Amino acid sequence: MVAAANLVEVAALVGDTARATILAALMSGQALTGSELAYLARVSRPTASEHLAKLTEARIIASIKQGRFRYYRITSPLVATMLESIIAVAAIEVPSCYQPRSIRDDALRFARTCYDHLAGQVGVALTDALIANGHIVLTEDGGEVTDAGTRFLTAFGTDLRSRGKRIFCRPCLDWSERRYHVAGLVGAEIWRRCLDLGWLLRERDSRALRLTAAGKTGLSDTFGVDLTNEGPQRSKQVGISSAADVPLRV
Repeated sequence: MVAAANLVEVAALVGDTARATILAALMSGQALTGSELAYLARVSRPTASEHLAKLTEARIIASIKQGRFRYYRITSPLVATMLESIIAVAAIEVPSCYQPRSIRDDALRFARTCYDHLAGQVGVALTDALIANGHIVLTEDGGEVTDAGTRFLTAFGTDLRSRGKRIFCRPCLDWSERRYHVAGLVGAEIWRRCLDLGWLLRERDSRALRLTAAGKTGLSDTFGVDLTNEGPQRSKQVGISSAADVPLRV
């Protein structure tokens, strides 16, 4: 059974602690060098090279040489979706021993990148606002942008032109919020625009994002997302109830 054998191979690759840490770091959407990934995975450079070679051979990651450096990245949104799904299952479905939450954990829960789109409380709150205002429609099977949403997002500065086989709009289950945020080309363009405007800034060596003062004002004025010191005040998301009903366990 070829499919079963491939499943075992991929599961074994992702199941290693160092490789899982490397893949989690690349879920920021940025391309990182082998030295950076070795530092984040807390392994030696030669050991990191071995892990990177295995992941590259399996086409889970890809590399590109620029100058004297070689950069690594997730190969495709399909691989990123697989990894985020594993994280979601681990966080939501599988009971874990209690571990005190750290400042780093709280930062990830507040705002982070999910490969190429926004996640965390900010990502879910922004998605809630788009749904409530009739700009997007999300179901468990997919999503779409309404005519009003197309006008709104285009005015915001996103480029919604179709690009090959890229999924246009879809829900992505947020592992920390236990609800959906918007992904696909639409989610990627919203994140790109927020980054260009300086509303959100990347944190060093982390997927976490920092909300700027301009971002707090911009999200409120543009999307109607009210962000307090404790995080976004969300309206109830409509159209997808199954994820919203999952109890929070920390």
